[in-house]
Amino acid sequence: MYVILTSKPGQFRTEPTPGLAPVEAWDYLLHDKQRARFVIAAVEGTPRIRVVEEADPALVNSVPVKLLQHFDTLEGARQEIRTLTAFGRIKARLEPAAP
Repeated sequence: MYVILTSKPGQFRTEPTPGLAPVEAWDYLLHDKQRARFVIAAVEGTPRIRVVEEADPALVNSVPVKLLQHFDTLEGARQEIRTLTAFGRIKARLEPAAP
């Protein structure tokens, strides 16, 4: 089973914890500026995800992975990312990134 972890530069980042193994990552660029990073992670057990707000002071939340949408296959997670980043004719693209 897979989940998608989303981070938005300057706003918040998600961090995997034990039980989440990053498989691949994608940067979402809009008008050549990175707007988000999506990390597809394999899930083992019932882990939690750390969500760190990048405000001052930084707030840290621990969220159960069961609250996220799950995908049975890696391709299913990839398709969801493509769906999330498609907005008609807007100049947006996905680029592979290091997980």
